[in-house]
Amino acid sequence: MSPLIDSHGRTKRKLRISLTDRCNFRCTYCMPEQPDWLPRKSLLARGELVRLAGLFVDQGIDQIRLTGGEPLLRRDLVECVREIGALRERGLRRLSMTTNASRIAPVAATLVAAGIDDFNVSLDAVDATVFRQLTRREVAPVLDGIRALADAGASIKLNAVVMRGENDDQVVPLLEWAMAQGLPLRFIEYMPLDAPGHWRRDAVVSEAEMLAAIGAQHTVEALPRSSDPASPYRVDGHYPLGIISTVSHPFCASCDRLRITATGELFTCLFSPIGTPLGVQMREGADDETLSATVRRAVWLKDAGYASRPGPVERTVTMHAMGG
Repeated sequence: MSPLIDSHGRTKRKLRISLTDRCNFRCTYCMPEQPDWLPRKSLLARGELVRLAGLFVDQGIDQIRLTGGEPLLRRDLVECVREIGALRERGLRRLSMTTNASRIAPVAATLVAAGIDDFNVSLDAVDATVFRQLTRREVAPVLDGIRALADAGASIKLNAVVMRGENDDQVVPLLEWAMAQGLPLRFIEYMPLDAPGHWRRDAVVSEAEMLAAIGAQHTVEALPRSSDPASPYRVDGHYPLGIISTVSHPFCASCDRLRITATGELFTCLFSPIGTPLGVQMREGADDETLSATVRRAVWLKDAGYASRPGPVERTVTMHAMGG
């Protein structure tokens, strides 16, 4: 089939698949205080996940990232990895995972052997007190998980959401810790994706503010942009740093990604108010040709993105169920 292209001329190459809405952390920018978990029977079974993933690979998707919630809470995670990884025979080039890493240490080597090419680990603070305030959990298991991944030879990238008054004092300590570990880091502006009414524009620490804080103690050189959502920088002449500045500098014009929730709902944009219920259609008996046509139509109708309508998005699904 021809590639998935939207009406703005953007070709889709990357797909994020949420394996579960459940998470063992309670990050304030992602999780409601009292999360209402989806019924387990509504979550896609492994065969359904693999079937949908294959439909997208057949239409030009060559990079898949497994997300949650927290993927490690899915009991058949390793089997999911192996079966989705088998889609390399149909054109998949890279299989990745986003995780909080708190439970990954015992299975790090197993996941690498099963086919995960790289891991994005959420680490919003290295100070134990700040981390606990943000996540309601301890940082030590996360650091243990990162070490286990490194020992297993995994490719690791760290992600940190920065919020004013919460962890903005961690920008430089996080950077220096990541530099000492030799692990690339991406800072992420706080986006309006949590519970309705919770996000505040004044809580956003902009890319410019992060760079000012870093520049007070380190040299920072801007590098040419690519299609990646992160603006690339070189710190102290050698260290790669990225900043995802969706709020202050949206990257919508180069967006090449799609998302599937744990129930099989396709969201063509992280900020889309509604999705396309592929999982429901599949369970109602839709064949692959019908599902593929539905995907192509939804992708073609993808709007311009956050840049065209900035601000909070009103919808029933919150970030922990959407997938990071």
